[in-house]
Amino acid sequence: MAEPWLSADDIAAHLGITKDTVYGWIAEKGMPAHKLGRLWKFQTTEIDEWVRRGGAASSSDHAEPG
Repeated sequence: MAEPWLSADDIAAHLGITKDTVYGWIAEKGMPAHKLGRLWKFQTTEIDEWVRRGGAASSSDHAEPG
């Protein structure tokens, strides 16, 4: 069975963040998302992998040593 496509609300609930944060992460951190018309859609496996790779980490978490 194919993995369902989730809405921004669904992904926000999955991650325990706000929908505004989801949209910010798409723009600023390269969160994996797919635009279908006016709507953003997500797959949980892509999001979970992105989080595990550190995609959601703050920029200070990945700061280069001085």
